[in-house]
Amino acid sequence: MSNDYEPHLDIALRHAAPGRAGTQVPHLDLRVGHARTAGTPCLYRSMVCFILQGAKRVAINDEVFSYDSSHYLVSALDLPLMGEVLDADRSRPYVAVSLVLDPALLAELAAMMGPEREADAGGIGIAINPMTAQLRDVLLRLLSLLDTPDDIPVLAPMVERELLYRLLQGPQGRLLRQIARPDGSLARIRRAVAWIRDHHDKQLRIEALCEASGMSRPSLHRHFLAITGFSPLQYQKQLRLQEARRLLLAGERNASAVAFAVGYESASQFSREYLRQFGAPPARDVRQVRRQIEEAVFKRPPFI
Repeated sequence: MSNDYEPHLDIALRHAAPGRAGTQVPHLDLRVGHARTAGTPCLYRSMVCFILQGAKRVAINDEVFSYDSSHYLVSALDLPLMGEVLDADRSRPYVAVSLVLDPALLAELAAMMGPEREADAGGIGIAINPMTAQLRDVLLRLLSLLDTPDDIPVLAPMVERELLYRLLQGPQGRLLRQIARPDGSLARIRRAVAWIRDHHDKQLRIEALCEASGMSRPSLHRHFLAITGFSPLQYQKQLRLQEARRLLLAGERNASAVAFAVGYESASQFSREYLRQFGAPPARDVRQVRRQIEEAVFKRPPFI
């Protein structure tokens, strides 16, 4: 890997916490992995992700995206994916930084940059782009704030604005502008996704989705599938299973209680779908994940 990322890595590895992604900088997450992983279901938020070390592959149904430290990923909305870390070990871990996108801030910056005539968003709401020296420099300044937490309230919003501005200038500027366009198909599907996320434990109501998105039923289904890779019902199931896994890892409820909490009417159906999604029954999967987190805590290399 290029020496250009050495200062980024030094900061990230000092501040990354096993089993936790959040940082003191709003919207900024850090993730470190010490081993390659097989395809694992995960929920990508609406974000931009930079890999500082290692490589990753994500898939939405039949579409596969691979990226490493020479590229960055833009996810225009919350997307259930299959993620696979391709390059990581104990001495050279996988390290990634992600920034959750703020639609209001994107809209403000896009308005200041002036109007652009552009077609509506088409295709899946995710893209891979080459990393640039300008983005790398801004990212370092954002990460550096972790070493000076007193500066975060004042400087972090300024650096975040600059990072989003550079992204809007890049090859995915059109995609990012679509997030802030309330009349575009991407923004409408984002609203439908938000409705499903807020009501994932309730029966899916297509009429409510149409109302939330401002789309007809045929248009909703067509654009939802094109942008997310799932039907609304499939998407809701993905969210339910992700939330179930989070609740199980929290350890406050058993599998049956969690099944009903996320909207399942049958604990046995929940167990079958959980097994298909995560490759193990709920109790065994939770034990495996907890063991992985414990190993990351107690076997971290000395330079971290």
